[in-house]
Amino acid sequence: MRLILASTSPRRRQILELLGLPFEMIAPDFEELGSSDRPAREEVLDFALGKAASVAKDNSKSIVIGSDTIIVLDEKKIGKPAGVADAKQILRRLSGKTHRIFTGLVILDGLGGPGLRFVEEVFVEMRAYSEQEIDEYLACNESLDKAGAYSIQEGGRGLIEYIRGDYLAAVGLSLKPIANYLKSRGFKVPSNVEQLYSDKAFLNWQSF
Repeated sequence: MRLILASTSPRRRQILELLGLPFEMIAPDFEELGSSDRPAREEVLDFALGKAASVAKDNSKSIVIGSDTIIVLDEKKIGKPAGVADAKQILRRLSGKTHRIFTGLVILDGLGGPGLRFVEEVFVEMRAYSEQEIDEYLACNESLDKAGAYSIQEGGRGLIEYIRGDYLAAVGLSLKPIANYLKSRGFKVPSNVEQLYSDKAFLNWQSF
């Protein structure tokens, strides 16, 4: 069975690799057109579906995984910053507050299975960090391609007080539902997913 991750994200690739299964990565041909009026759960699932569908149309005999992540603070969605100044403004808004991360997951099964649509919600509380800390973090150059202008699995860990929910979903991919679906479709998943979640041996996971 052919397994495809519809993504260019190195973070999602690293997470899916934890299962120990062979897979391909194909860049999705999909434009994310957000709307301030659409609920985050609905939008993140639509984006995940759009990515998966754009790859599945040319790879019909495959199982295709699509995922997307949106951050919400005070009921307003936050995407990737437009530049350094925007990243600074976003980090100021997040300081000392709790925001939510929604990660949408869609599996399109071209081999006769039912597929899957799933949304994981994670709560993240940020420390009340200073302007100097913001500037020092921005100097690490890891903000501009991240929703919310920080990376939970890299230097952005220092800005976070705690997370409640699935760490891997917060990074960008919900692994447990993928593993469960693939097992139901006959894949022999080499990794013990429950053990993965117990060991937390992935980047900053153990620090939470």
